Amino acid sequence: MSESEVESSAAPLIEHLAELRTRLIRSVLAFVVGMMVSYGFSQTIFDFLASPICAQLIDATGECGLIYTGLQKGFTTALRISMFGGFILAFPVIGWQLWKFVAPGLYAKEKNAFLPFLLASPVLFLIGASFAFYVVLPLAFDFFLGYQNLGTPGEELVDGPASVGITFLGTIDEYLGLTMKFVMAFGLTFQLPVLMTLLAKGGLVTAKALTTTRKYAVVSILGLAAVITPPDVITQIIMFSVIYGLYELSIMLVKMVDKQREAKLRADGYYDDEDEDEAQDTPEAAPEKPVAKEPATKKPVPPAPVIEIVEDEDDDFEADAFDDENKPT
Repeated sequence: MSESEVESSAAPLIEHLAELRTRLIRSVLAFVVGMMVSYGFSQTIFDFLASPICAQLIDATGECGLIYTGLQKGFTTALRISMFGGFILAFPVIGWQLWKFVAPGLYAKEKNAFLPFLLASPVLFLIGASFAFYVVLPLAFDFFLGYQNLGTPGEELVDGPASVGITFLGTIDEYLGLTMKFVMAFGLTFQLPVLMTLLAKGGLVTAKALTTTRKYAVVSILGLAAVITPPDVITQIIMFSVIYGLYELSIMLVKMVDKQREAKLRADGYYDDEDEDEAQDTPEAAPEKPVAKEPATKKPVPPAPVIEIVEDEDDDFEADAFDDENKPT
């Protein structure tokens, strides 16, 4: 390969790397700006994130309060909140930069097919995060806070000793980590229809395969629901019902993709409707029954000829062949 050919092949790679660097710089700048904006409203954001547990605490004790046990915990919690808020604010910009980097390498049909999924992904993530925040978290906190014993210390029970008061003293970093875990887990779980549809468009998944592996999917969903939800039967059932519903929705979407692909192949002449109809209408031939073979009968073997030497008068020997029946006496 000549030097000119090497330089011409290296030029597109350098251009792609330069384009990637530009998109990454813009994405990081958008994240930093969103993080700075969120840091200024970190207390307001934390009040919003703490609203599910505060509602439970106010109903139980009449007040809401969380603590932090380390001197730096308050600052690190504010940083975590600002990073979380900065990512949410910068996500549209990051998604747009990703699209601008990938789009030049796609055909017009591929752009039209990929763009709806790019728009549906953040919407489904928002639905999943909202479901976790407004439905799952209140149920989880109600389950966990049910182990409090808010009886007055020293109060005599009817049939026993004094009751020991058990009060929840939650830390801000522990609560924030649990809340963000639920929000991210449910938001990513709601991406299942988008992921399956994209795999179907790429020919990696079919509706028949998803239907065949449904029983394994049920077991996997049960395990996932037990891991990412608290040990509360109601919450686990809700989680299982949601994910399984998304799995069935994914099967329906994959079936639509399969029909579109089949219609396109028929239009291109890769499918023959007449041959397919004949194959469906022709009954299958019954398997032939093995025919029992008759035992072979042995044929009678003729007796071997007897050769006898007769002496004549001239002392010459002559070999005559006789059968057993004509044997001279």
